[in-house]
Amino acid sequence: MTNCLICNEQVAIQITWKSLLPGSGMNTCATCYETLMKINNPTCPICFRPQINLGICSDCHSWENDPTWKGILERNVSVYEYNGAMKDILSTFKFRGDAALAAVFEKDFKTSYKSNFKTIKFDATIPIPLSPERLYERGFNQAKLLADFLPLPQLNLLERTHHEKQSKKSRQERLSSTNVFTFTEASMIRGKNILLVDDIYTTGSTLRHAAKHLIDNGAHSVSSFTLIRS
Repeated sequence: MTNCLICNEQVAIQITWKSLLPGSGMNTCATCYETLMKINNPTCPICFRPQINLGICSDCHSWENDPTWKGILERNVSVYEYNGAMKDILSTFKFRGDAALAAVFEKDFKTSYKSNFKTIKFDATIPIPLSPERLYERGFNQAKLLADFLPLPQLNLLERTHHEKQSKKSRQERLSSTNVFTFTEASMIRGKNILLVDDIYTTGSTLRHAAKHLIDNGAHSVSSFTLIRS
């Protein structure tokens, strides 16, 4: 027996050879797991927003029609929709410091990576960093925990200045915010295909600001992989 990482109820586990593999164990009860809504097609081909058609969404049209941002972010893929249950889980994961919850997402995160990024070979991941103040406050970077699940080397070349939490900003404030990232060691990403990793895609502003630093410093392409599409 083990306990569900979400509700802490006991979960009976059937031991098989497959269940002994890393990342394959059941660490949530069926009831909690069913509240996690995985994204299915159709989605926007750029940001992965769930929608009724396969065309580019209005947000991505706005980004791509701006010469500053056109083509900066090749593509985003997300695993789950942002529903009420995920809002509560994310709050516990990020803001109450429960790093163990990352294990809940491991299997689906790996599966989504394998199925959605078949046509591009990435050279490295870069987890979206927290500011030093936020990292001290939280104790871990949730984006790095997710990036650890992927079979790619990690580069920690972005640094983030301290700022108000994104969750407290309005949509317009996020879209109009200045770039909070600084960058070091451009030689390590020059000509490379980079995958940014973060917990949530909301407006795409954070990921595009990070991607712009990478493209401006010589990266060949930048895509992103996020746990949730808000």
